[in-house]
Amino acid sequence: MTQKSQAMSLARQAGRFLLGAPSRFVAALCLAASPLAFANDGVPPPIPPELLPEEDLSEVVVQAKEPRYVAPTRRDRIGRIWAPVYINEKGPFRLVLDTGSSHAAVNAYVAASLGMDLTNAKTVMLRGVTGSRIVPTITVDSLIIGDLQLRPAKLPIVVDALGGADGVLGTDGLLDKRIFIDFRNDRITIFRSRMERAPRGYITIPVRIEDGLLIAKVQVGSMPAKAIIDTGGQGSIANEAFRTIIARKIAAKDFMADEITGATLDVQRGSRVRIPPIQLGEVVIRQAHITSGDFHIFQTWDMVKTPTVLLGMDVLGLFDVMIIDYRRRELQVLMRRGGTS
Repeated sequence: MTQKSQAMSLARQAGRFLLGAPSRFVAALCLAASPLAFANDGVPPPIPPELLPEEDLSEVVVQAKEPRYVAPTRRDRIGRIWAPVYINEKGPFRLVLDTGSSHAAVNAYVAASLGMDLTNAKTVMLRGVTGSRIVPTITVDSLIIGDLQLRPAKLPIVVDALGGADGVLGTDGLLDKRIFIDFRNDRITIFRSRMERAPRGYITIPVRIEDGLLIAKVQVGSMPAKAIIDTGGQGSIANEAFRTIIARKIAAKDFMADEITGATLDVQRGSRVRIPPIQLGEVVIRQAHITSGDFHIFQTWDMVKTPTVLLGMDVLGLFDVMIIDYRRRELQVLMRRGGTS
């Protein structure tokens, strides 16, 4: 059996395992905001089957236009956007655009397709939403989206809990860019930002950038909070400080026990509840459900004292179009007809 066919066989087993899991998978990947630290022992762990993907990639096509870095995309079954990416001139591979991740990362199938042996690979500590894991890395020469070329030195190997994607495309290399995400037509366009204002009919939401994370001020009912824009997350989660305050206004019977599975496959418990309307700039989002708890990622980011929510694709996917302009520090969103409420 060839390396590729063996990888695909193991991937199918992993897919069956994940489909049978009792907990909800909320966030694709949130790497630690601090620089990646290599493990002291330098010995990579064995690669479990769940590090491998589910599907073949033959139907993905890249079409670049002029200097716009255009790449046709598809949405996965949980609404996230896949960007077709070439790595070391091979692919395309489907990477989830993840504004909650500071680094790009791929799964073991990508490493196998690139002909890279993980046996003696250097390792890093990967910090996800629900836990941490030491994982191997690969070194690549190029990563290309359309005609945009990035040169990450090392890519961590992530567990394949990404809904069929081959990895994540983090914010490294994109912080001077303007990213146009068209949910209606499943298309990403990446420009070099020229400080353009929002087009007519769009709503502008100011954000700040901390360690590559996009952070906005929100109001949840009467509670002020901060929101991290996380395009890699299936659902929205919040920290324990958020839960404590919300619990004063919502009856205990309305909270439901929930389990969250992160990219490291660690599982943490939380409480899921329908929350008061979220005011995000001029946008009002009603009927949102959020799972809150003492999740690992908020400790990693030192965001435990102030009510903080990670807004995932259950909320962001309600827009028709979302533009992320890193240089202007803005989200520019086009509402669906009838709004997002």
